[in-house]
Amino acid sequence: MSLVLDPAAQDLLFREARTANAFTDEPVTEEQVRAIYDLVKYGPTAFNQTPLRVTLVRSPEARERLVAHMAEGNRPKTATAPLVAILSADNEFHEELPALFPAFPAAKDAFFAERPVRERSAALNAALQAAYFIVGVRAAGLAAGPMTGFDSEGVRKEFLDDDHTPLMVVNIGRPGPDASHPRSPRLAYEDVVTTV
Repeated sequence: MSLVLDPAAQDLLFREARTANAFTDEPVTEEQVRAIYDLVKYGPTAFNQTPLRVTLVRSPEARERLVAHMAEGNRPKTATAPLVAILSADNEFHEELPALFPAFPAAKDAFFAERPVRERSAALNAALQAAYFIVGVRAAGLAAGPMTGFDSEGVRKEFLDDDHTPLMVVNIGRPGPDASHPRSPRLAYEDVVTTV
C-alpha cells in the first residue's frame, strides 16, 4: 500500500466520514474538544501562526442567538446538534508570533505590520486549521457538519469582535439515523493533478 495510515483510520477520517446533518443527543464533552484541539494544533501553518479561534456554543441562550443568524436551511440542525462551534480567524494573530515562531521573532513586524496583510494571512491559515479541526472531530469518532450559510457580520457582532472574522459554523456530535446524504462524486486524479 502507498499509505502508511491504517485503512480503518483512512475510512474514519476520509472515505467513510460524512458531513452530518442530524445527530444523536449524546453530549460532546469538554474533554473530547480538548483532545481534538490537542491533536490538531500541530497542523502546519505559515510561520507557525495560529489564527484559528474556536467559540463553543453550549448554553441554550447562546444557541438561540446563533440560530437566528443561520441560513434558513441550517437552522434546525444547528438548533439540535449536541455542540456547535464558531470557527473564526484572529486578525491580530501576529502578536503571538514572537513566542510561536522563535526562529524569527521579527516576522511579526517584518511581514504582518499592515492589517490587510494580516487579514489575508489569518483567513488562509485559519481555514487550514479549520480543516484540521474537522479531521480532528472525525478522529474523535464524531461527525462534523461545517457550514458557511450564516450572516457573518451578525455572528461577528453577536459572539466576536472587530479583530475576529467568522469562517464557519460547525455542528458536532454522533451522527443520527439518516444523518448524511449519499456521497457526491469527486474529481478523478487526472482531472486535478498536472505534472510539469
